[in-house]
Amino acid sequence: MDGAQRTRVSLLGCVALFVGAVNAFSPTDSEFTFLLPAASKECFYQSAAQNGSLEIEYQVIAGAGMDVDFSIVSPQGIYLVSEFRRSDGVHMVEPTETGDYQICFDNSFSRFSEKMVFFEVIMDSPANDAGADDEWAGLGEPESLLEYKLDDIKESMETVHRRLERSRQMQTVLRAFEARDRNLLEDNLWRVSFWSCVNLLVLLSVALTQVYTVRRLFDDRRRVCS
Repeated sequence: MDGAQRTRVSLLGCVALFVGAVNAFSPTDSEFTFLLPAASKECFYQSAAQNGSLEIEYQVIAGAGMDVDFSIVSPQGIYLVSEFRRSDGVHMVEPTETGDYQICFDNSFSRFSEKMVFFEVIMDSPANDAGADDEWAGLGEPESLLEYKLDDIKESMETVHRRLERSRQMQTVLRAFEARDRNLLEDNLWRVSFWSCVNLLVLLSVALTQVYTVRRLFDDRRRVCS
């Protein structure tokens, strides 16, 4: 095999390594934004494997009070987390049990105000790690790839993947904070504008009342003199 063919095979091997590693190291995560009506409760279910990890982060981004009740229930029906009147929180369940975890948001304490809630669920199961090890073990070290150190490549790609995932999660959280702050600013702007208009109407009413009263006083004097 000449030098050009060896280089071509090496490049194809690196591409296969990269694609296989990205697919193997990807954890299961999802994010969702929903509207929680007043005096109601919403629950979501997340399946989990044995001895994995489950991370849940939530934020209330709109609504009066900016708070909800939050709870996590295990597949056995045990309350793992119970929070009351909170605006945000981060919780980790590790190790997990096989079954469906119940994630609930309760707004029953608010009779009139609905809430907009954002939450993110990050699942990491042992199957992902085992699959990643199998991918790397199956690649081996053929003669055309002896110059590459698979352990170094694996470690570097795992580090890059973790940092990218953490960056994406932080960007998602920052977007949720931005949405909450924007909704809060818009709500404050509406209140300031409303009460400013009320004060303006009151000032105009007082001014017109004073002008009318003064004119009536002068009109009474003219009638007495005549």
